[in-house]
Amino acid sequence: MAPGAYRRAHVDPLAARRTPADPPWDVYLTGTVFLDIVFTGLDSAPVRGTESWARGMGSSPGGVANMATALARLGLRTSLAAAFGDDHYGDYCRDALEQGEGIDLSASRTVPGWHSPVTVSMAYEGERTMVSHGHEPPPEEPAPDCPPRARAAVAALEPGTRAPWIAQAAREGTRVFADVGWDDTGAWDLAGLADLEHCEAFLPNAQEAMRYTGTRCPREAAHALTAHVPVAVVTLGAEGAYAVDARTGETAVVPAIAVEALDPTGAGDVFVAGFVTASLAGWPLADRLAFAGLTAALSVQEFGGSLSAPGWAEIGAWWRRVRSLDRQDPEALRRYAFLADLVPREQTRPWPLRRAVPTIGFRRSA
Repeated sequence: MAPGAYRRAHVDPLAARRTPADPPWDVYLTGTVFLDIVFTGLDSAPVRGTESWARGMGSSPGGVANMATALARLGLRTSLAAAFGDDHYGDYCRDALEQGEGIDLSASRTVPGWHSPVTVSMAYEGERTMVSHGHEPPPEEPAPDCPPRARAAVAALEPGTRAPWIAQAAREGTRVFADVGWDDTGAWDLAGLADLEHCEAFLPNAQEAMRYTGTRCPREAAHALTAHVPVAVVTLGAEGAYAVDARTGETAVVPAIAVEALDPTGAGDVFVAGFVTASLAGWPLADRLAFAGLTAALSVQEFGGSLSAPGWAEIGAWWRRVRSLDRQDPEALRRYAFLADLVPREQTRPWPLRRAVPTIGFRRSA
């Protein structure tokens, strides 16, 4: 995509809430940027001892860049602190994020002599297989001691580790939204997620939530998590998501949107980005959950992580399309009625959209 092309259809979901006293950024995040190389159009998983040919491939920034791109495409003023190698991979990722997506990288740095991490992803049958390579990370944290002022921050919690910037951001009034990866230690100790005390919302998947709380039901796990964080959101995969807001007493369950899933890479990041966007816009809990699920569903219909993150053009095209279908479920339409005043009113692009085509000439059969 040409630099800034997606921003011509820009929608500002926070327009009604902006004031001259606002912080300079809507959301801040930090982490590792990978160069993602995605092979698509594989008929099956690679077989040991054989050569597989892919019908398409593409490159894009990955890792924390998936989340940053998703936030920026939803109209949030996004600041990212990351380390970039001084190789061509690092230059490419910097340019794609800064010039292509409009993400602020003033808190980032280039590390001389450091090799950018690389992930090769193979997508087939709605699944993915990945191989990554990276050198030892830079000795200094990419996160600055004093993170920039922002409405919100997204943090990836690590068991047994505190990230000082999270507490600093919370003290400055930043709303912290957190997710977590799989606990390879097997401890699943909530006390080990010490920075959770600074967070407004926690968004684990069902297995993570149940293991951390010792419960057998995702809904029970969500309620148990509200003893540690005000808002708990448990993602349920193909079954949607369930959320509890202990401050208001709200609960919400929203089923997933049935789509043809081509590549799930980055879908979790897109879900979090959608939930953060809707939360900053002040929407009811059910609308926040529905919007997050919608953005994630749109992303899995394309290949790649940051490549497939939807913007308002995609959301608007989907909304116009589902309303035009005969015998559409009225209750399902009402679930997403909040989009009516947000999405671009004119359809300037055909449906289905093909923004994230991995290579020129690659076409997916109808």
